Amino acid sequence: MSLVTHDRIFDGLADKFERGLYGTPRGTIRLAVLEHVLSHELPTDGRPALDVGAGLGQMSMWLAQRGHAVTMVEPSRDMRERAIANISGLAVTPVDAPWQALPERAPGPWGLIVCHAVLEWLAAPEAAFTQLATLLAPGGYLSLMVFNRDALRFSNVIKGNLDKALDDRLEGLGKRQRLTPISPLTDAQVRAWSAEAGLSLVSVTGVRIFHDYLADRDVSLDKLLELECRHCRQDPHWRLGRYLHYTLFKPETAS
Repeated sequence: MSLVTHDRIFDGLADKFERGLYGTPRGTIRLAVLEHVLSHELPTDGRPALDVGAGLGQMSMWLAQRGHAVTMVEPSRDMRERAIANISGLAVTPVDAPWQALPERAPGPWGLIVCHAVLEWLAAPEAAFTQLATLLAPGGYLSLMVFNRDALRFSNVIKGNLDKALDDRLEGLGKRQRLTPISPLTDAQVRAWSAEAGLSLVSVTGVRIFHDYLADRDVSLDKLLELECRHCRQDPHWRLGRYLHYTLFKPETAS
């Protein structure tokens, strides 16, 4: 359970994300694995899509380039402005709103919702997930990616933070520029919430299952990408992905 009572909004951190994540192999691998998975799983009929917590707009751009009209929701002003600059000329409508305002600002129902690396930064991730499921149309897909709590524990052990791991003190506090999530999630939580919301699991994928544990990261990125994509769904490797990605489907009979 998060020790923080408010959501983490990334005002003032656009440069940090652009250079410190997407300008590094971490970001390259994250986007490559997602594209590898989503290009085969998401609908290709150009249905309108909602991108919740869009950040710098990479997924909004990816969806728009594949024919979707995208509503891009991002509450951080500088992240949103950077995203708007990145997606100029594409069918993307930016919306300044927190997840709590989605029923009023982007009610749908939506045939496709994307929510990547958002729930772990919220004080009430289960409530946000339930809202996403409510906004999803019957026959719709939810592309959900969350920060993996079990991988965070494993990473702390590797770094020698044994007391932190033993005490299960894994959550960040959401202060300054530290980027340890305030609500890292487990596979069991996501599966339980999905079942309760009437969503069926199409697939689960581990994102960055090898890279973050390398003792020496001066390796061939091409070979590492091949390994990440080859094993991202194989047990037990997917379970230690830094992120877990879920493709979820809302059956036509779901309430």
